Amino acid sequence: MNVKQCRASVTRLLNMPYAIPFIIACGQAWGADNTEVVPEVLAMGGAKSVTSFFITSRGLGNGGDLGGLAGADAHCQSLASAEYAGDHTWRAYLSITASADKSAVNARDRIGEGPWYNAEGLLIAANIEELHGGDNRINKEKAATERLNPVNGVGDTPNTHDILTGSQADGIAFTPGNERSCGNWTSSDAGRAQVGHHDRMGPGDSGSSWNSAHSSSGCSQADLERTGGAGLFYCFAID
Repeated sequence: MNVKQCRASVTRLLNMPYAIPFIIACGQAWGADNTEVVPEVLAMGGAKSVTSFFITSRGLGNGGDLGGLAGADAHCQSLASAEYAGDHTWRAYLSITASADKSAVNARDRIGEGPWYNAEGLLIAANIEELHGGDNRINKEKAATERLNPVNGVGDTPNTHDILTGSQADGIAFTPGNERSCGNWTSSDAGRAQVGHHDRMGPGDSGSSWNSAHSSSGCSQADLERTGGAGLFYCFAID
């Protein structure tokens, strides 16, 4: 229920004997500034799986060739289904650059509106703005796989903290001529991929970016591994 629905219901119920509990519940769900209060933790056992975000526990093994966005989405769905989270519809957090026959696709536009929680029910981000702002909770502890296993980062062997995104820091695709999505996720040879660091660790100003830390040296599986990756990517539920 959104704030307008709360207000409308309260207005109708003001003279009813059960209005007070409803008004209290409404106030708990919505803050004084009319923003929704998103819980930090979701309890297990609801109508749907609590999991709505994870990093893939394994890549597809073919470098930056993920079978396009459709192949990446199918991988997210398959991994989620194996861990009883297939009751959500899943999308890979990946951008593609505009080409002669295709429009650009921005990662931020394909993952729903949030909120998103990991497999432990811990909040990752309340909405798109928080996800791409400074208040998201993506870090090595919370950005886990669909199995709730940690993903190796700086200090681990091997380091696999490079997470494929093809995106700029705001979740937007790169412009033509500066494509960083391995042939729009169909190449395991030519090209390069923009990656983020799930552990928020790395050199330079962008090293702590979860979605746009640097580019890979190429698109083969060996290229991705050489710079600290394994062909992993983020998955978000859109519902």
